[in-house]
Amino acid sequence: MASDRSGVLFALVSGVAGEARAEALFRMMSIHPALVEEAGPKVSRAVMAQGLNMLLFEDLLARVPAAADYARDRVAKGERLVHDHGAVRTVAVAGMGGLPAGQASLVRVLEPLGYQLNGTYPLDRLKMTGRSYAQEDFPEDIAQFFVSELHPERFSEGFQAAVLRVTGNSRDPLTGEAKAVLDQFASAGSVALDAAVAALPVLAGCFDRQHDHPALDDYEALKAESAEMAWIATEGNAFNHATDRVPDVDGLAEEQRALGRPMKDSVEVSQSGRVKQTAFKAAMVQRAFRLPDGSLFERTVPGSFYEFITRLPLVDETTGAKKLDLGFDSSNAQGIFKMTASQAR
Repeated sequence: MASDRSGVLFALVSGVAGEARAEALFRMMSIHPALVEEAGPKVSRAVMAQGLNMLLFEDLLARVPAAADYARDRVAKGERLVHDHGAVRTVAVAGMGGLPAGQASLVRVLEPLGYQLNGTYPLDRLKMTGRSYAQEDFPEDIAQFFVSELHPERFSEGFQAAVLRVTGNSRDPLTGEAKAVLDQFASAGSVALDAAVAALPVLAGCFDRQHDHPALDDYEALKAESAEMAWIATEGNAFNHATDRVPDVDGLAEEQRALGRPMKDSVEVSQSGRVKQTAFKAAMVQRAFRLPDGSLFERTVPGSFYEFITRLPLVDETTGAKKLDLGFDSSNAQGIFKMTASQAR
């Protein structure tokens, strides 16, 4: 840990989260040595991307008890988690208050940190589109983002009206100062440590719910047509799930099931056979809803979950060289999305 503390990544994360939380994250997560050892004094876009992922991963564990238990088990064995990707949901509709429509609200954060579009995935059964973004400098080592957009125009007029009522008061969390830092990352590739420390929690705050508590009637109208939009109504742009990259997802699923953890019944296998995914079932959380008289009412709804993925290598037929298959699969994704489709109580 002493060597971990000497780099600018530790200074960045501890500057936001404090030394104790930073040390816990460094013990828990597998981080490329070049990112750990980068000396600074400036923060590169890759280090900023890693720091952002670490804060969002920590937030996910705080909201999914089964994931936190799993992480503690791994750390107790002296193992580290390989954060493969985080998934977020957006709504492709204009009129969301101060927030840009759809994925634009998040891509404006990711692209200056070196993220590039890595694949587009139709999620037609859900009336959504998914897109993966990989970090150009360390594509296999810094977690990807899987950003999905829901298309309200594919639903009923009543549904579309409810979407606008729920999201129309959205606030833009991205401050002018944070935008300036992103502009500097885009133009120069690095910024001063103090500026990065100030901007990082603002960037992390973009991955949250930006609108007010939804009206209960609107939530019910959304849930009747789309479990995914109902989830966005209560959780917004928070991590829908984070993902541990493991060598054998089938064996891990059996192990976790034997421990009594809320594991998905099946493993999703991509058409290529190279990508396998499963997950813990979504944590159930208490969320507030507005009633017609203006009062708030709490009920239990699906929150976020934790996923496991095994990625087999792609082999170049000419050279025999191997690289990790960083792709996704539309069928897999739609199967995994069912984790948040359980009935609210």
